[in-house]
Amino acid sequence: MEYEFSLRFKLPADAPPAEYLVERLGAAGCDDAVVGTGQPGRIALQFSRQAKTAYQAMLSALRDVKEALPGIDLIEAGPDMVGLTDIADLLGVSRQNMRKIWLSHTASFPAPMHDGSAALWRLAPVLSWLEGQGQRRIEQRLVEVAHAAMQMNLARAVARHAPRADRRLQALLS
Repeated sequence: MEYEFSLRFKLPADAPPAEYLVERLGAAGCDDAVVGTGQPGRIALQFSRQAKTAYQAMLSALRDVKEALPGIDLIEAGPDMVGLTDIADLLGVSRQNMRKIWLSHTASFPAPMHDGSAALWRLAPVLSWLEGQGQRRIEQRLVEVAHAAMQMNLARAVARHAPRADRRLQALLS
């Protein structure tokens, strides 16, 4: 099955020019990705990769990128953290429609991960909630990709920022 997802990376300070990076990525098997190098010190890849599962597709892409560009640091796998506009775009509805759904179900709609002038949600719980409410038929590939991206981002955060997470805290959070 083919899965579409993105991987964003921080480049090492001594990274070679963008043309060289793109060439290396192609040679390492990332020819199924569109590469973005517009932001200094960053590189983003939008993959359309074949695999048995979304998670396998993301892992193989991550492995290929790390092999091609040693010293690169994963920032985020996506789609994961999204705003209402992102959710609406992924589902093919208007932002206003998505906002109406959110506001009419505030008690049960998944809580945002960040709630400020612009709220951000993890996509996987929102898609699960929408399916459970019968609000929309969601393409299973999108659900699988959202769960795989969330899993990858959470594992990255724990490995990087909380390698010795407090078991008491873990028990309270589960």
